[in-house]
Amino acid sequence: MIRSNWRTPAIILVCSGLALTLSLGVRHNFGLYLQPMTLDLGWSRQTFALAIAIQNLVYGLAQPFTGMIADKYGAARVLIGGTILYAVGLVLMSLSTTGWEFSLSAGLMVGVGLSCSGFSIVYGVVGRAFPPEKRTVALGVVGAAGSFGQFVMLPFGQTLINHLGWQHAFLVLALTVLLIVPLSAALVENKKAQARDVHKQSIPEALREALGHKGYLLLCSGYLVCGFQLMFISVHFPAYLVDQRMTPETGMTALALIGLFNIFGSYLWGWLGSRHTKKNVLSTLYFARAVAIALFISAPVSPLTVYLFGATIGFLWLGTVPVTNGLIAHIFGVRYLSTLGGIAFLFHQVGSFLGVFIGGYLFDTTGSYNLMWTLTIGMGVAAALINWPIDERQIVRAVPKPA
Repeated sequence: MIRSNWRTPAIILVCSGLALTLSLGVRHNFGLYLQPMTLDLGWSRQTFALAIAIQNLVYGLAQPFTGMIADKYGAARVLIGGTILYAVGLVLMSLSTTGWEFSLSAGLMVGVGLSCSGFSIVYGVVGRAFPPEKRTVALGVVGAAGSFGQFVMLPFGQTLINHLGWQHAFLVLALTVLLIVPLSAALVENKKAQARDVHKQSIPEALREALGHKGYLLLCSGYLVCGFQLMFISVHFPAYLVDQRMTPETGMTALALIGLFNIFGSYLWGWLGSRHTKKNVLSTLYFARAVAIALFISAPVSPLTVYLFGATIGFLWLGTVPVTNGLIAHIFGVRYLSTLGGIAFLFHQVGSFLGVFIGGYLFDTTGSYNLMWTLTIGMGVAAALINWPIDERQIVRAVPKPA
């Protein structure tokens, strides 16, 4: 008797979305720990920021390799191994008392774990499960699920800190992350069917093709700015608001609003990317971010302006992700989407490292985030200009003649 394949595109979409909800939702909690941990342990903000910056850098450096492994051996295996490492890292974060211990757990272990459970891994499966006309929208739906995790997990994380303390909160988050393991069963693919691809392109050939494409390099460079802006806000925004005499709950609410409105933004930008020129959609999004940040730092800081900024920047938050991956899939195909998306994400995470670390450095040096806010605006405008000249025509490969 032939077993029916229960891994339908809808099931893959739901389970991928739930996995990102948990993985990214927990990750976005880390900014809530800056204030209590630095106060309890006597660390500088730069010490905390360095560990999270290392996490983002390791996340990015490992992503091309975990993407290659996922494309070759299957995303489910990578997802299970990375989830276990992620959970162990969270446990060790709760036990950290020195900066190097925190850098090892939060930076190295969680960084590698995230590279195995983040966008690039699940996007490869989702991209191959849907036809081209539905692909970018499907990627947007999965991205929206990751945003929902930020919206749900931030109040959850703040509640844990308030009632259990930051140490025990990390332990609960570790148990929460392990829920990803059973979801990975839906991401098992038929690798034999993929191996019958008529083009028979190898990973080295795919890498040479992409790295020799000017548009791919421009796309990756713009993606660096995305990481720079997002991780600076994710990590430093709660502390910035406390400096402005706002309550920790105000910062948590603002980050939760970012997650809430990102649900709608990720879907809408994915939808726009499926109907309009993707490079133009990306340029518009980056420029809109720069305008939103400029308006926020020009206005008096109050709960109203904070919440309006959270909603606005949330709408622009991760819309780059489905459009960027959709553009990669459109130009190069989906066979090595996790690999090529992973390399692009490396650029994103280099930007994340710089955003977190430079934000902490400039605060410790100047006593404020003013210069950092200005830098995020300028880089947003630069990213809008970088994406504009991308040639997004699909590469047509010759089909080899049969022997």
